[in-house]
Amino acid sequence: MENSKKPLKLALHGMDSRSTKTMMLFLQGPCKGIAHVVLNPEDADIDVFDGDAPDSKILLEKYIHDGNPKPAIILSLWDVQQEGILYLRKPVRTDDMVRTLSVAKKSLAKTKKTTTQIDLPAVIQKISEKIEHPIDEPEKQELKTYAAGEQKPFDKAKHQIKNGAGDKITDGYIGDIEDIDVNDPKQFINAHYDPRDFFQGTVQTAYSNSKEANQVLLLKSDWKPVTLFPRTKELWIDAGDQELKEFAGIRLKRKTMAADIQLVPIDPGIFSGGGSLYKFHDMEAFLWKLACWTSKGRYPKDIDIRKPVYLRNWPNFTRLLNTPHALRIAALLIKGPRTMADIAETLQIKPQYVFVFISAAYAVGLSGQARRASDMLVQALGLQPNRSKSLMSRIIRRLRVN
Repeated sequence: MENSKKPLKLALHGMDSRSTKTMMLFLQGPCKGIAHVVLNPEDADIDVFDGDAPDSKILLEKYIHDGNPKPAIILSLWDVQQEGILYLRKPVRTDDMVRTLSVAKKSLAKTKKTTTQIDLPAVIQKISEKIEHPIDEPEKQELKTYAAGEQKPFDKAKHQIKNGAGDKITDGYIGDIEDIDVNDPKQFINAHYDPRDFFQGTVQTAYSNSKEANQVLLLKSDWKPVTLFPRTKELWIDAGDQELKEFAGIRLKRKTMAADIQLVPIDPGIFSGGGSLYKFHDMEAFLWKLACWTSKGRYPKDIDIRKPVYLRNWPNFTRLLNTPHALRIAALLIKGPRTMADIAETLQIKPQYVFVFISAAYAVGLSGQARRASDMLVQALGLQPNRSKSLMSRIIRRLRVN
């Protein structure tokens, strides 16, 4: 077939400069040059739209009005299923992009023979409704993985924990999520919890108030009193880890909890703690473990499971509760934002381990939702084997040769 290996020319619509650069590198690197980006849309073979861009509705309306017969691909976090439209879910995977471009290339060949116009009104309406009226509760959305209009089967084997002493759940702060199959990514969207329904939320709110007022405060609630020291970033509580672990997982009634909560300023000069200095805790370490025991394998409700999360910097694991696979998760995330489902699949571990790590990191401000459009555009590369030989191995080889 003539020019069958010639790279496709793509015109990007609705993408900022960072997203455009990301897509260019994605096509050139992981996609092995199957296509490249052109600046002039008239020179393009295929038009690619960012369906989540604020002006996507206007761009698509103009595209229809111009009567452009070329194939179109829409990238979006939302499901867009419409006959004649190629859809890719963000973040876009390499194999999905290659497959979709192959479909578009075949469609392009047919279009050159019979210049049929693509009808996009239904797609425009669906996307505009998502942008103008976003759904606040993620549990109302069904998480699916589509490529070119077809649903991809999920490989459960990749998410089953491997047999081995290091992979057994021996710590008790990761539990089963009731009525949810954590091996099914379509159910991930319901595997969340709201810290405000637990003691974790009470402590976080109280500490935030303490820092804002720069005042030592005594937190009185329906459980043990907590003394907060914002200047030294510490707290004092008369409770051991086992007591805290048990109470952390109890869902509290917000109305009753709000009525019982008091924040009382105290003079740090007269606070003695009853001589129990071991009951002082570093605030970051305390919130980290409190979030672990509250999470029990769920992720915070404020995190959107469909979007990537980031890790601000490497956690100080020497003083933090070390959850299963925490080092591996951190090492993967420190390279760049990823979705939690992708982390679990890449590392071949249970999603619960990812959820509890993100819960802890989010509680102390080390993790959060990636907000840049480029972070949600394409899927990060998987783990690559290190093919370079170490210095010692090269020295040994040289000695053997000599």
